[in-house]
Amino acid sequence: MIKKIENDKKLLAIIISDDFSKEGIHFFTPDDFSQQLAYMHHPAGKIIEPHVHNAVSREVTYTLEVLFLKRGKMRVDFYDEKQNYLKSCVLKSGDVILLARGGHGFEVLEEIEMFEVKQGPYAGEADKTRFKGIALNKVCL
Repeated sequence: MIKKIENDKKLLAIIISDDFSKEGIHFFTPDDFSQQLAYMHHPAGKIIEPHVHNAVSREVTYTLEVLFLKRGKMRVDFYDEKQNYLKSCVLKSGDVILLARGGHGFEVLEEIEMFEVKQGPYAGEADKTRFKGIALNKVCL
């Protein structure tokens, strides 16, 4: 399953559930995203030719991040770019999310282990603006 979170026709996030499966290579992100996310499913014996990546200048304006939830369960709260709450979704073990735009916050519902991948170098606190999140009694799943 693939779920797209959008607001005002802008893609905020893509959630790929653990049960997603499709033969070959499937890209979830548009070509112009500074972070690309793809799924690959190949049979034994498939050859992926050796290659190097060329030096190509790219401009990154916003940090996009990908989270791989290895174990556990957590709620993701989505906000627009003006910090207005939109909705929430629950991620479970094996799910992947690309956070592309707007704001987001999390609550760990069951102990988690996860990987985070994003562009660098990390700018510390200059990289983000923190704000007060939605009250638990206002969460919409």
